[in-house]
Parts: sequence; C-alpha cells; structure tokens
Amino acid sequence: MNTDTAIIHAIRASSRDIVRELGFMQNTLAATDYSASAVHTLLELDMHQTLSPTELVQCLGLEKSSISRMLAKLVATGEIEEQACANDTRVKNFSLTEQGQQTVQRIHAYGQNQVQQAFQHLNGVQQQAVAHGLSAYAEALKAHREGGSGFVAQALQIGHGYQTGLVGRVTEMHAEFYARHCGFGPFFESQVATGMAAFVGRLHESCNQVWTATLNGRIVGSVSIDGQDLGNGQAHLRWFILDENCRGGGIGRQLLSAAMDFVDAQGFAATQLWTFQGLDAARKLYESHGFELTHEALGTQWGSCVKEQQFTRLKPAQ
Repeated sequence: MNTDTAIIHAIRASSRDIVRELGFMQNTLAATDYSASAVHTLLELDMHQTLSPTELVQCLGLEKSSISRMLAKLVATGEIEEQACANDTRVKNFSLTEQGQQTVQRIHAYGQNQVQQAFQHLNGVQQQAVAHGLSAYAEALKAHREGGSGFVAQALQIGHGYQTGLVGRVTEMHAEFYARHCGFGPFFESQVATGMAAFVGRLHESCNQVWTATLNGRIVGSVSIDGQDLGNGQAHLRWFILDENCRGGGIGRQLLSAAMDFVDAQGFAATQLWTFQGLDAARKLYESHGFELTHEALGTQWGSCVKEQQFTRLKPAQ
C-alpha cells in the first residue's frame, strides 16, 4: 500500500509535537522523579502484576543492561520488589510495592488529566478519530518492531448490511475525495447523504445490499447495490468509495468482488454505474470486473463542469 509523502511528513511532525507536549524531552516524566523508561516499567508492572527482566525487555524494547540498571534503581527507591520465580528460582520476577502502587495511581491521574485537558479543545468526532488513529498507529509500530507483517490485512474486515455510522461515514469519504479531485462542494455532499439515507431505509429488500470495509472498528470503504431504482432487471452500483489512506491495498477489489457476486446471484441482466472522467484507478478496477464504458457527456449539476461516464456490466454468460 502506497503512502502519500505528505501524510508521512505530517505524522512525523505530529509525533515530535506529542513527544514534546507530553514531557518526554524532560529528564523526568509524569510529575515523578523517574525517567520515561522507569515510569513505563511501573505502568507495565501495574498491568501485568509481575514481570521478569526478559519480559520487560520485550515490552519496552530496551536493552537488557538498561532494564537491569533501572530495576535496581526502582528496588532501591522502594517502588518495586524482587521475588524468585516459583517454577525456577534462577529467574527473578518483579512487582510493585505498596509505595509503587501509590506512585502508579499518581501517574495515571497525571496522564488522565493531560488527555482531558487536551480533549477540551476537540469535539466528540475528533476525540474518536484521535483514539482510533493513535491505537492503529501504535499497533502498526509494534508489529514492525516485532517483525510482523500484514497488520492491516489482519485487522481489516469486509462485511455486509447496515452498521452504525454508515451514512455519515460514506458521505464524509465522498465529500472529502470529490472536493479534492473534482472541486465538489455542499450540494454534492447533501445529495450523497440524502440518497444514502433513503437507500438504507430499503435495505430490507432482498435485491439491495451494502458492503463495508472496517479497519480497527472504523469504516474505510463501502459499496452498494441498488436493485430497485433503475428497474428493468438492472442493478445500480452506487457509493463506491475508499478512505484516501487505504487506496492501493486491495480493499476496493474485495468490496467490488463481493458486490458482483451478489449481482450474479440475484440474476440481474446488467449492472450500471456512473462516475467521472479522470479517476483512472477506479476505471481499471471496474474494467477488471467486466464493466465497459457505454456513454459519457459533460455535466455541471454537481457544482463544477465534469465529464460524466456510464459503465455497464452485462450478466455473464452461463
């Protein structure tokens, strides 16, 4: 999957800002007398109850010598204590003392206050976007560090039917994409929202269906088959869209394949779709699924002059 260079630069810049704003450039962290690595050690012990030095090396991604020195310091300050492993006395485990538990409570309170103060400057939608985005990015970084692959493929789910937020998310993706590529504005967005909302009310009909691609619980792609609005035994492929950051990874092909399987199972004589000239990647995908360009004409009803294109896919021969 190709990533826009501008996106990479933006993420790197934001990461630097986050490191600074959260205080990681300081010698101590979270209003304690400890370094960032020591604070994270206390948090990991709070989460797992007991950990060995080897397990901490894996959790924190630090060298064993650094972990050993840090554990010795935390034992000396009374934050943690050492016990022999019940199954192997050669292995030492570490856990929080009562003092350490109190320190962790103060760390949690400090961190929660940081987030709450920042969230006062964000609305609910932005807060959810931050939560989803940071979670996905953290998992991807961890997968890379551990030598894993295919995180996106593992987290991605293709499903069908309505799900909460479908209309809003499909509208949002359309508005953002077509504003950028075609200059469309509020009229286009309102048409997508109105049409999609009306269609969702007809999903109980067996000839209608919608598919979504979700990544970490967020809709990143969708396509619909409307089996009613054209009549004459024809299906209408509508609202095919992908999140800008998920293009080129095969998600669109999976969605379109699912839609065409549905069309063929329903026995439609033909499937029609309308799009705009210049969307070459989408056109190649349509043509790979049997669509052919059948008509094109200039149109201005969307707020700017564009060449509209109609593609048709006939029912495959038995």
